[in-house]
Amino acid sequence: MTFSICVREAYAGEDGGRHVRFGVAVTTRLPAVGTLCPFASENGAVATQSLVNVELGRKGVEYLDDGLAVEKALDALLDADDGSENRQLHGVDADGTFTFSGEACNDWYGHTSGENYTVAGNLLTGEAVIDAVAATYESAAFDDAPLAERLIDALAAGHEEGGDRREELPVQSAALKVTATEEREFEPYYDDLRVDATETPIVDLRETFEEARRGQELILERYDEDGDDDVDDGTGEDTGTGAGNEIGEED
Repeated sequence: MTFSICVREAYAGEDGGRHVRFGVAVTTRLPAVGTLCPFASENGAVATQSLVNVELGRKGVEYLDDGLAVEKALDALLDADDGSENRQLHGVDADGTFTFSGEACNDWYGHTSGENYTVAGNLLTGEAVIDAVAATYESAAFDDAPLAERLIDALAAGHEEGGDRREELPVQSAALKVTATEEREFEPYYDDLRVDATETPIVDLRETFEEARRGQELILERYDEDGDDDVDDGTGEDTGTGAGNEIGEED
């Protein structure tokens, strides 16, 4: 299942408090990778790939939400998985990182990690792919650009380095998720994006990000102009729940 990156970043929120954001992004030469591999909550991010066991991602995040450290959580899941030699699993929580690549994964496969991120991939053209992903993220870590945008940049670097070696498969996909511990009035539209079937996954993911950012800017401008707690979502129905809810949950 190609390559992915998980990230943890501490930052100062608008309320002046210390907060943490988590991000995960993935791309592959198969459709709908966003349904299978990336998982995130306000307590961490996990990517499950190679011969995918979706439960490793789902339960991994559940364990993090229950307070288990990422290493203990993912180790426990792998210990109970009869097919662990075929898996790649990696992730981050508030304090640590975890990476695993089973011996039966398809070449080239491997992983790397830094203080606050992990990268893994399989069926790649070579190790340079994950090195490019890691280096690109490190070069822009904690920049002012949204984490979602920087995750796309990291995927783009791996893709340009060769990415998935299965050139005979034209249909590709990409996805990203970003979460944060901070309670924000408006949750960014661009923090949960998927491109399910395309021949240009990174280009399309970037365009989707830009359109989502532009759409949010437009609706926030409208909200500021109207000065109304109930923003029309385009359906002709009054949500009656306030702009914060409507902007945070609208597709």
